Amino acid sequence: MIDEKQRQSALDAMNVLDTPADERVDRITRLTQEIFGVPMVSVNLLDRDRQWRKSEIGIGVKEVPRADAFCEATIAQTDTLVIEDAAQVAEWASNPFVLGDPHLRFYAGHPLEAPGGEHIGTLCMLDTKPRELDEQERSLLADLARWVQTELAQQQELDHAVVIQRAQTPRNLPQPAGFTVTAGSAPAGCVSGDFHDVVLRGDQLRVTLADVMGKGLGAGIIASAVRASMRTGAERSVQATVAEIDSLLEQDIGDLNMFVTLFCADIDTRTGEVSYVDGGHSLSFILRADGSWDHLESTGLPLAMGMGEPHGVNTVQLNPGDALLSCSDGLLDLLDLEDPFGQVEAILRKQGLEGAVKEALRRAEHEKAQDDVTVVVVRRDS
Repeated sequence: MIDEKQRQSALDAMNVLDTPADERVDRITRLTQEIFGVPMVSVNLLDRDRQWRKSEIGIGVKEVPRADAFCEATIAQTDTLVIEDAAQVAEWASNPFVLGDPHLRFYAGHPLEAPGGEHIGTLCMLDTKPRELDEQERSLLADLARWVQTELAQQQELDHAVVIQRAQTPRNLPQPAGFTVTAGSAPAGCVSGDFHDVVLRGDQLRVTLADVMGKGLGAGIIASAVRASMRTGAERSVQATVAEIDSLLEQDIGDLNMFVTLFCADIDTRTGEVSYVDGGHSLSFILRADGSWDHLESTGLPLAMGMGEPHGVNTVQLNPGDALLSCSDGLLDLLDLEDPFGQVEAILRKQGLEGAVKEALRRAEHEKAQDDVTVVVVRRDS
């Protein structure tokens, strides 16, 4: 017996109803049609009073009343429901989809489960001609249905990860007197392995940019954890903060061969002095007011590599008119490597700080960058 309230609650929690087409699910729909040679295939979700199609081929209608749907019977059982000729089965002969368009005869559907096991929909295939389905074909349809439900559940997990990560992305960047701060990030996928943060505490502006080796959900989770740890260490020196996070990462992921490159700097907004730690990142620079570039060298290896000793601290002076720029390595794929500095300087001169960062993110999206792209720029105006 179906607990309809619990079933509906599980479906609502997945946040998949009325969402755009998903290529990963559409691919399974196409594959099902190709394997079985049927004219119609559909991934259905049974809402309160309707059957809504997440994906379909050959049907052309996004939803129908649930009361008339064959899939209503499918979710009431655990196995595949097969109707070889609906016109010859009393229970289905008077169904409006049998008597009228599209004049169905054959139906085969397997229930889709929510992560908790509730039956929230079906993968089904239909034909206007009677046909049979042997045991091997039934088993294959069940496997395809399990693939669909895995994709739907994975999307829910990704959605949750995206929400968490977006909640940790700085919305309002501090703008201390005499400085202009701008930043942005464009993930290669749903979740970014990069993160940036800018925090003002008293006269100290702390700028952080980190890049977790890899992409996707795993890298995003680690990036979020590193960012949270950086926030809790904001009162400590950059060296002490990085050392503690390095130690924690080595304990937690040191055996996974996942490393984190990181640039973390404290900028004294009174004097412009910059104290920084660079853990194998090596993608931070000072663009001087006269157009020259200073590369800020690494002060140690990436985090989680078992360095065994604290990262060094370097200092550099940020004078009026100078800008500190830090980026993730995804930006390199978008630049002319024969003259990247000249290209960046020209974009900054033409579009300004905020426009240049937006241009980098625009290019990442337009050119479908294969890696996450993050940029932080801090200019001392006076």
